[in-house]
Amino acid sequence: MANESYDFGMIGLGTMGRNLVLNIRDHGFSVIGYDKSSTQVETMISESEGKKVTATTSLDEFIKSMKVPRVIMLLVPAGKIVDDVINELKPLLSENDLIMDCGNSHFTDTNLRYEQLAKSNIHFMGVGVSGGESGARFGPSIMPGGPKEIYASVAPMLEAVSAKVNSEPCVTWLGPGSAGHYVKMVHNGIEYGIMQLIAETYHILKSFGKHTNKELHQIFADWNNGKLQSFLIEITADIFLQKDELTSNDLVDVILDSARQKGTGGWASEDAIKLQVPIPVIDIAVAMRDISAYKKQRLAAAEILSGPDVKLSDEKTELIAALEDALYFAMITVYAQGIALLQKASENYSYDLKPADIAKIWRGGCIIRAALLEDIYTSFIEDKELSNLMVSKAIVDKLQLSQNGIRYVLKAAIDNGIPMPAMMMALGYYDSYRSGWQPANLLQAQRDYFGAHTYERIDKEGTFHTKWNQTN
Repeated sequence: MANESYDFGMIGLGTMGRNLVLNIRDHGFSVIGYDKSSTQVETMISESEGKKVTATTSLDEFIKSMKVPRVIMLLVPAGKIVDDVINELKPLLSENDLIMDCGNSHFTDTNLRYEQLAKSNIHFMGVGVSGGESGARFGPSIMPGGPKEIYASVAPMLEAVSAKVNSEPCVTWLGPGSAGHYVKMVHNGIEYGIMQLIAETYHILKSFGKHTNKELHQIFADWNNGKLQSFLIEITADIFLQKDELTSNDLVDVILDSARQKGTGGWASEDAIKLQVPIPVIDIAVAMRDISAYKKQRLAAAEILSGPDVKLSDEKTELIAALEDALYFAMITVYAQGIALLQKASENYSYDLKPADIAKIWRGGCIIRAALLEDIYTSFIEDKELSNLMVSKAIVDKLQLSQNGIRYVLKAAIDNGIPMPAMMMALGYYDSYRSGWQPANLLQAQRDYFGAHTYERIDKEGTFHTKWNQTN
């Protein structure tokens, strides 16, 4: 190792980091890995099978074994650990070295790190990576942000290791500063929304349609061959066939109905509230994971609170067809909400994001990849000033033709007491957005009545206040 000069360095040799190293190696680049765990280092060395990759537990050896200026990637848990690693690295680095944070860091942390490292003339990029273990190994979607000229220096490697769609790499420079991590945050918010929609679809198929897991597999597999084709629908079909090694039962039936989360969906909701961008499906998806964690309280409430009896569906074929339309409709609204947040954030944070570029690199490698993204990409290519995805020429007819399905499904859910809050939010978002008039005039009147907050009029410019006919 002492005589080697490696092209890239990777800090963090867990499953994601290790797989990304092997991917980079496969495309002709040499990489040295670093991890404090000797087990992770030994695993990396044993899997590398060649001279282009090695690993060490010595940070000093790691630094000295790289070509200068150095390019170091971090794949460590977000938060304090990232700062701890950067603080360890700083005294050992030289001017013009580059640190690329490839984890799920909050975009505000990325901004701070960029500013702090710039004082030492060390470059920093926030790089979103999506695709899980398989994506890291064979081609993820990569979302880099930071200085454009610095991105250019690593673009050949990132393009080589990324997923490809129509021979085009699923990576592009997105914008300055924390643009990459912001786009990844919204990607994860959309992911939350779609997963909740799929879970609700499963719920009504299981409880109202009374479908077996074998039937559920076939339904989702069939949907994946049509307009719902996507990674999340594909893996959902697979899940229903998986047997439990401990009991030989279907694994999905022995998994606790209490979901965990790492917070990235919540981050999207928090910033959407700050920017006053409605993303109700993503918001409720975050809330439903929270509700799922109240398992003991839910079990107790089930003994006290009653609802209508769930009846067996007499029209299973009609339900399946309606659900396909409902899920498609709802998925469109989630992408619309996420992209609307990106557009507002771009304006607010000076990212200059281009929705077409984002849709293009989401078509392959990432968790939310779907056939629908081709239409989304086309929509923003044809109209770069498009205010909302739902009004694009490529999408309007799809919503119009599928809205009866979601209305049918929600009526059945309400009549049978089956919770489908994300589906409800999807339809509510659509119906609210297409409403030329909303009752917000009453809200303005109420605010002026109790707090003298003033209101605007439809017939005159300016703001007004009224001394209302208060009786007390």
